[in-house]
Amino acid sequence: MTALDGRPAVTGGAERFRALHHGRLPGDPLVLPGPWDAASARVFADAGFPALATPSAGVAASLGYADGETPADEMFAAVARIARAVDVPVSADVEGGYGLAPRELVERLLRAGAVGCNLEDSEAGVLKDADRHADWLAEVRREAADLLFVNARIDVFAYGDGDPGEAIRRAGLYVAAGADCVYPIGAPAEVLPLLRSGVRVPLNALARLDGTAPAELGELGATRVTFGPGLQRRSAETLAGVAATLRQA
Repeated sequence: MTALDGRPAVTGGAERFRALHHGRLPGDPLVLPGPWDAASARVFADAGFPALATPSAGVAASLGYADGETPADEMFAAVARIARAVDVPVSADVEGGYGLAPRELVERLLRAGAVGCNLEDSEAGVLKDADRHADWLAEVRREAADLLFVNARIDVFAYGDGDPGEAIRRAGLYVAAGADCVYPIGAPAEVLPLLRSGVRVPLNALARLDGTAPAELGELGATRVTFGPGLQRRSAETLAGVAATLRQA
C-alpha cells in the first residue's frame, strides 16, 4: 500500500502508536491533532506530529453530515484517505461501531489503514450498560489482537451525571476487557488527578483550543490529548472570515 504521493504507507503502525503512549513524563502528553481529510492530515504530519487521531464529528462536517449521522461506508472511506495521505500512525474515531459485529469492525478498520480506534459507551446520548459494553469490547480486542490500539471512550461526563467514581468503575471494566487507553470525554481538568489515580492505563483528555493547555493537562494526569472536532471547527471559522473578506472586496 502506498500513500497519495507514492510513499510507502506506515508499517508496524500499531506497535509504533502503542509505544508513543508509554514512558511519558508528566507535562509531556502525546498530543494528537484530529485531521478531518487528507489535506489536513498532511499538514499535521508535516508539522512533525508523530501520530494522528481522526474526530468523528470533524470528519462528519467535512462530508456534510451532522455529528453521529455519517454512514459507516463514508466514515471508513474518509479514514482510508487520511491514512493513505501520511506516513504516521492514524487512529480512527468510529463512534459506537456502527452496529457492526466485532470481526467486521476490526476488518474494516484494518482495511482502512487505521492502527487504533475510539469506541464510545453511549448511543444517541444515552449511556450503555457498562458490563455489556465491556463484553463487546473484549470481543473487539480478541478479533484485533495487537493490531489495533483500543481507546475506550467513557461518556459519564458527556451524557451521565459526571460522577468520577462511575467513570473509574467503567474504566476498570473496559481495561479488564482489553482496552489500551480510556477516554473520559468532557472530564473537567480538576478531576483528572482523581481519574489518573484510579486508572491503570493511559488516560486521554479532551483539550479545547481556548482552554487548559495540553502540557497542563499532562501535569494533571493526561497521557494523551486530543481535540475532538475543535481543529476542524477553527479551520471553518478561519475560512468563513476569508470568505467574508472576499465578499467585501
